[in-house]
Amino acid sequence: MVEILMSTKDDDKEKQGSIVVPIDDDMDVVKSNSPNTVDELAMELATIKQSAKKIAIIGSRNLPITHQQMIETLSMALVMQGNTIITSGGSSGTNAAAIRGAMKANPDKLKVILPQTIGQQPSDVQDQLIGVPNIVEHSDRAMMTLADASRVCNREIIDDCNQLICFLSHTSKTLHNAVQYAEEGHKVITVFYLD
Repeated sequence: MVEILMSTKDDDKEKQGSIVVPIDDDMDVVKSNSPNTVDELAMELATIKQSAKKIAIIGSRNLPITHQQMIETLSMALVMQGNTIITSGGSSGTNAAAIRGAMKANPDKLKVILPQTIGQQPSDVQDQLIGVPNIVEHSDRAMMTLADASRVCNREIIDDCNQLICFLSHTSKTLHNAVQYAEEGHKVITVFYLD
């Protein structure tokens, strides 16, 4: 317990009072298995204060056009502020909207990491990637299923970013796993649930 003494002057008479503040006995003890939250918060604050960040935008493919327009606008605004957008390929949904927005603002501030190769993408995705200057392909994942390659791709995207923005539904296991992976990597995370 800590006692704080206070003094005030009232009609030239000094009065003293005290406030008792209970302190948990274990508050000043750092447990060996507890994370260093001060360092984590300092890292997150430093990331937020950076003028230019690498921001990953990933999420669901099944989005109404209004949500896609919002993501496109967000991506464009983030690039106009000097940030780099990192996402994956996609003919519709979150990734496609992020690509469209970044391409409108500054194609050089867009990095697209594909789960496999451009040749393995559907033709509409290949068309969308025309003009994207920074595409990372993975021929080493050519024999993987698209679902498995996408999981690995999400981790690669998260490893490369300072901040993650994810658009998902509560039932999306793959995207929930990606968010959890980002939490473990102490990334700044913004999650938008679509349901």
